[in-house]
Formats: sequence, C-alpha cells, structure tokens
Amino acid sequence: MEQTLMLGVKKTILHGGSSELPRFVTGTKVTFHFRTQLCDDERTVLDDSRKVGVPMEIVMGNMFKMEIWETLLGSMRVGEVAEFWCDVIHTGLYPIVAKSLRRIAEGKDPVDWHIHTCGMANVFAYHTLGYADLDQLQKEPKPLCFMLELLKVEQPSEYQRESWALSDEERLKAVPLLHGQGNMLYKQGRYQEATLKYKEALICIKNVQTKQKAWEAPWLKMEKMAHTLTLNYCQCLLRMEEYYEVIEHSSDIISQHPGVTKAYFLRAKAHVQVWDEDEARQDFQKVLELDPGMKKTVKMEMAVLNMRMEEKQEEDRLKYRGMF
Repeated sequence: MEQTLMLGVKKTILHGGSSELPRFVTGTKVTFHFRTQLCDDERTVLDDSRKVGVPMEIVMGNMFKMEIWETLLGSMRVGEVAEFWCDVIHTGLYPIVAKSLRRIAEGKDPVDWHIHTCGMANVFAYHTLGYADLDQLQKEPKPLCFMLELLKVEQPSEYQRESWALSDEERLKAVPLLHGQGNMLYKQGRYQEATLKYKEALICIKNVQTKQKAWEAPWLKMEKMAHTLTLNYCQCLLRMEEYYEVIEHSSDIISQHPGVTKAYFLRAKAHVQVWDEDEARQDFQKVLELDPGMKKTVKMEMAVLNMRMEEKQEEDRLKYRGMF
C-alpha cells in the first residue's frame, strides 16, 4: 500500500517489521541496507549495499548530506523493508554521497584533502565525479527510488561513537587529542599507527571545514590545522619510505599556500631519496629563502643529497660497465 510520507516522497511497505516504532533522537545510530534505483522502466540499479556486503550507518541529526534518508528511516520499524519514491527536490546531492560511498567500498579515502568548497560548490567546480552514471545524474537530476531495510537502531548511550559519528563541536575537540596520540606514536617509531591518528584528525577537520565559507577566519584556522597534520603525516611516510606520496601531499599544500616552509623541506627530502637532484636543490633553496635560520640544517641535507648522487653515479657506472 502506497502512502504519501511528505511532499515529493511516497512510501510502499514491502515487509513489515517489529511492532514498535523505534525512538529516533539526535545521536541515534541507524544501521540499514539500501538499494538506489532510477525510476525508469528498467529500474536501473545505481548502488546496492548488499552487493558491497556492508550495511550503511548514519547518526541522526549529524548533518548527513542526504537528509531525506533520516526522514525515510524515521518512518520505519526494525526489520521493515520499504521502497521510497523521492522527487528531485530530495535527491540533488545523491551523486556526491554515492561517490563517497563507492570510494569507501573500493578501499579509497572518501575525503579529498585538497578540496576546500562545500558539497554544493563541488557540483559546479568539478567536471566529473569519477563515475559516468553519477556524472549523468548530476547533470540531469532525476527522481530516485530507495529500497531500505532497517537492521538496527542504537541510542547514543548504547554504542561507542567513532569520529565520523561526532558532532562538529566534538570533532574539533577530538583533533588535538588525535594529534597528540599521533605524535606519541611517531616518537615511539610506530609510524603506521601514527598515520592513522593523523588521518582521522584530518577527516574530522575536513568534515567541519566543508561547512565553513572558504577563506574566512574559521576556515583559515582549520586550514592551518590541516596543514600541520598533513605534514606530520608526511613525516611518517618519509620514515615508511613512501617518498612519492610525500611529494604528492606536500605539493598539494605548496600549490595552495606557497609559503609553508616545512612542505618544501619534506618534499626536498623525498626528492633526495628518489634521486631528483634538481628538484631537491630547488626546494632546499626555497627553504632558505623562507627561513634563513634553517641554513645549518639545509647544509646537512645538501651533504646527504651529494652523497646520494655520488652513490647513484657509482651504481650506474657499475651497471653499464659491462654493457660496452
């Protein structure tokens, strides 16, 4: 039986759930499976959490981009399966949400650290989301059908909240704690574990920052915090010999904020390790321009560079000696 849930939303119950309607409050964690389909004759499936094998989790009142899902889930009972037809007024941000969900399923980072605009601005600032069907849906928004199965409802006191489930205020409070934990792990030589702490702190900051107006004071404060965490992350990567990733992240910072001395210094050290002599020398020179007090440190690093290049020349000489 079809019922109108609200303007632009129709609900059809496919399988009844428990007798009692759960209590949904701010902070309630909801676990569910979803399938998203176009409302065409073929009922084209866009996304299906069951195929991924992992149910979806959201926290009520936590500013999840697909706010309509909170309304849909709030009308359901545990164990219920229902289909919802939603008009375009409710589905405009689905392509962006789906992109993040797909990246998670593929084992990729859902947060693009170098993107500084809000969700809606991203729609206009970038030509592609990386998925042809989402690009088409972004270009031509359409009504969507969501089939939801409500699996579990947990009240705020019934589960341990992870960083993604925190409020913005809680996220900002968590950042210095995660930063400190990362620093402690780094000092202990536990670099892989430290990267996880720095990355979690970065995600907290970026989740809050995307809701701020770019280049205004709160946004800039968070940007500075993000730079510090990213560069600490890069220090770990240097120890882990992930040199090209160091070059990538430090270059992102330099391209947006060319006065960050530490970004040039870490990138130079990474260039040294992969025998990019000219690039390393240029970056070390830039470090001296920005901070002449680094002269002694840069001199030591240049000695390392010279030694690395001599080793490379000797290695090449031995490699090619028998070829002629």
